[in-house]
Amino acid sequence: MSDSHDEDDHAARLRALEERLARHRDKPEEAAHQESHYSQAQVAWRMVIELVAGLGIGFGIGYGLDTLFGTMPIFLIPFIFLGLAAGVKTMLRTAKELQVKQQADQAGDDEG
Repeated sequence: MSDSHDEDDHAARLRALEERLARHRDKPEEAAHQESHYSQAQVAWRMVIELVAGLGIGFGIGYGLDTLFGTMPIFLIPFIFLGLAAGVKTMLRTAKELQVKQQADQAGDDEG
């Protein structure tokens, strides 16, 4: 007798689980929104890292040359600006890649 009660309980729990899964399957746009949010955050961090890396490399080269030649700010300042320019150029390239990807995604959505 308890076996049939356990089977009924198990079947009811299984139906409840299937209903919950069906409700979650009906919300794919929410998951896509979360993925795009994380993707945008990753791109933003990538841009920040590119800018800081450009500055750091420019600072390192300038400081190294000034230390090597014994002339403190002569190479440091121009190489910091060159590093900043390189970082900004890399950021702009990343932004353009993102824009092309978004346009391709929109064109794919319009077709389908």
